[in-house]
Amino acid sequence: MAEPQDQVLPLIREMRTEMQTSFADVRRRFEAVDARFDRLERRFDDLQEAVNGESVLGRYAAARVEERLTAIEKRLTALEKAG
Repeated sequence: MAEPQDQVLPLIREMRTEMQTSFADVRRRFEAVDARFDRLERRFDDLQEAVNGESVLGRYAAARVEERLTAIEKRLTALEKAG
């Protein structure tokens, strides 16, 4: 009859090998997921920059409209006083 350690040690070695292979697979998957998150973060940053740029342009355009409305109101007030 074989000794218990002669039966257990080969099983432990086999389990260790399988675990190392599994951990390597998990590491590769995490690297792929990390790379994907990096790409998504870059796209999000680009989108945020674009939105901020459009927001600045929108505020600039709104300011121009406000200036024009103020000028029209002044002219209208001047016409009302003259008339």
